Amino acid sequence: MPLFRSKAEDKVREAGYDPARLPPGQYLTEKWPVLHAGDVPEVDLATWTLEITGQVEQPLSLTYDELRALPATTVTTDIHCVTRWSRFDAGFTGVHWRDLAALCRPTATANFAIAHAEQGFTANVPLSALEDAHALVAYEADGAPLTAEHGGPVRLVIPSKYFWKSAKWLTAIELSSIDKPGFWERYGYHNEADFWQEQRYGF
Repeated sequence: MPLFRSKAEDKVREAGYDPARLPPGQYLTEKWPVLHAGDVPEVDLATWTLEITGQVEQPLSLTYDELRALPATTVTTDIHCVTRWSRFDAGFTGVHWRDLAALCRPTATANFAIAHAEQGFTANVPLSALEDAHALVAYEADGAPLTAEHGGPVRLVIPSKYFWKSAKWLTAIELSSIDKPGFWERYGYHNEADFWQEQRYGF
């Protein structure tokens, strides 16, 4: 076993967790490191909206209050960053895609979801990743409103992928029949971002 992996697993055991939860190449942290491209944007809740467009029968435009009025879902999940940190049992509250899908009614051709965020950032995932039981359009983390540095007021949480797919400062979700590589994918990050396969860079 590589030395890094052995030491990383020892730290997980010391913290009282099962080492099998730690993907290859990762280390456990209790902190939540702040990483993003560009500056933290200033978002005005009074004018913020979430648009759902593309391959849907009913496009949506939701204000922050309207989003908060939808059924809330709380999940506890592990998150894994491509920069190698992992955080176990992170708590998020928000709206699950099933409740948004009931309103926008995706068409049969909707195979991919492209998240659009402030400053032109995009992130792409298969629609199945957005449908995952632990995926959310989140507005709270660990029982408190999302801070701006962590993507507030609203971000995606896609825990089945490396966390760059969980777009901060979310403004729209576009459903598409074809895949559209996002911001980091165009800079060489792996399109699939499966942390168990260490799909960090390249295709």
